[in-house]
Amino acid sequence: MDYDFSFFLAAATVVTGVTWGGYLLVLKSTGTLFDEENEPVLVEYARSFFPVVLIVLLLRSFIAEPFRIPSASMMPTLLIGDFILVNKFTYGIRLPVINKKIIELSEPKRGDIVVFRYPKDPTVDYIKRVVGLPGDKVAYYDKKLHINGEAINQVSLGRYQGVGQGEDMTGNEHISEDLSGVEHNILIRNDAASAEGVYVVPKGSYFVMGDNRDNSNDSRYWGTVPEENLVGQAFFIWMSWDWQDKGVGLDRIGTVIK
Repeated sequence: MDYDFSFFLAAATVVTGVTWGGYLLVLKSTGTLFDEENEPVLVEYARSFFPVVLIVLLLRSFIAEPFRIPSASMMPTLLIGDFILVNKFTYGIRLPVINKKIIELSEPKRGDIVVFRYPKDPTVDYIKRVVGLPGDKVAYYDKKLHINGEAINQVSLGRYQGVGQGEDMTGNEHISEDLSGVEHNILIRNDAASAEGVYVVPKGSYFVMGDNRDNSNDSRYWGTVPEENLVGQAFFIWMSWDWQDKGVGLDRIGTVIK
């Protein structure tokens, strides 16, 4: 069990709920009428905060969870300072804290951008794009991706111009990639060495890569993502803040993530 924000949120919900509910049971058992003016301070706080933390817990656990992009690994799709929403139910309903799936819904598709618990340290959340599904043979060499023996189509868009905290990505090759019908842009640094090889994706796992191919710690280095590590699918940018550029990026707010 990870003692993360979800754990403390669930704990707060239980504590406030038990405190408030227990007080009501005591009143009922003694035949005492509820009197808000004589309510103990601890119970007053529990009554006030319980519905708030409960709603936040339900929304965050089963509907959508906010995340902030801290690195350049998903540029140019996601920039440093983007605040995104992650769909928590698209890959199935999981119980909070223990992350046990209780309802099966859909499975990740090739091209999905997913948030997951880093396999080498599940307390850390990563975000990458799914390129390999269970049973796929993924190959990466000469800066090109191959899936089951077929090269993924790439079209150069010229040189990339970075801004703000991503300014050091300026000069990378900006490429449009068609990942089995999912078109997205990636960055390639042609003068940089990158991990190459052929990988077979095991059952129940996914091969993920960053769109910033030469600046991403992904499945090429540490392996695949087990299904149980999935958190959800990134789908929306609700805020973007880069203090090194123009502050709030109004042009990115409301962007649907592809």
